[in-house]
Amino acid sequence: MKKILPPEELARDARFVRVNIQDTIADPRQAKVSERNTGSAKLEPDRPAAADRARQLMHGIFMGEVQALEGAGRTTFDFTDEEVPFQLKLDMARQSWDESRHCEISVKLAEHMGTEIGEFAEATFLYEAACAPDALLRLTGVNRALEGLAIDVFNTMKLFGDHSGDPVLAACEDWMLADEVTHVKMGSDWLRRLTENDPERRELALEFQRTVDKLFSLGGFRGETDDNPIQLARRFRELAGFSTEEIDELSEVTAEAQAEAEAAAGVNKS
Repeated sequence: MKKILPPEELARDARFVRVNIQDTIADPRQAKVSERNTGSAKLEPDRPAAADRARQLMHGIFMGEVQALEGAGRTTFDFTDEEVPFQLKLDMARQSWDESRHCEISVKLAEHMGTEIGEFAEATFLYEAACAPDALLRLTGVNRALEGLAIDVFNTMKLFGDHSGDPVLAACEDWMLADEVTHVKMGSDWLRRLTENDPERRELALEFQRTVDKLFSLGGFRGETDDNPIQLARRFRELAGFSTEEIDELSEVTAEAQAEAEAAAGVNKS
């Protein structure tokens, strides 16, 4: 079996439509995520198109779970026992099992919410981060950055389920949220263990994480203001091994990404 499998070789059937992340944002089939200039953009049941936005997000969660399963599974295979500790590979195998369960839950939740596989496009950004040739970069790019984003997304969807009176959605998201905290905590713990005597390598890995975090702020998709549909879940990130300083830095990164997107939009309009 090939090591470091490229994204274009991922197995998909005819239901899946793949685009790059830039095209995904502009995909006309995607429900509009931002409601700037019309009030709060938070995902609330009484907001315009809330149901469509929640269905889109649920489809995105499902695709993320598929790619997280593929990425964690690849890490157990791509590296030898000499390259990474065997216990790390066992943790990735445990995560693969979790992600497979999340895929099943997400398919059923998507049906529950009135959508189906393929209604929205797939971007392979999570799996691409899992293709880094250095296992440490995979841990920071996937387990800390993108699984960290999953913490924020699942917490937001849980609250949406609570506020909309959907106990099925709330319970499932709460269940998966607990797993995501574990996955991020594994990334945080292994980052410290693998770089205990190599601060330069740790900083390189954290810089990769910052790059991924900024990219997936998506111009204000995640943050701590009413303009951000997905809210930073500070308490759960702390449980997952993030320091207060790291969360503050992430909040600043997302604000920068939002400001840059709004400035670019102003240039395009002019």
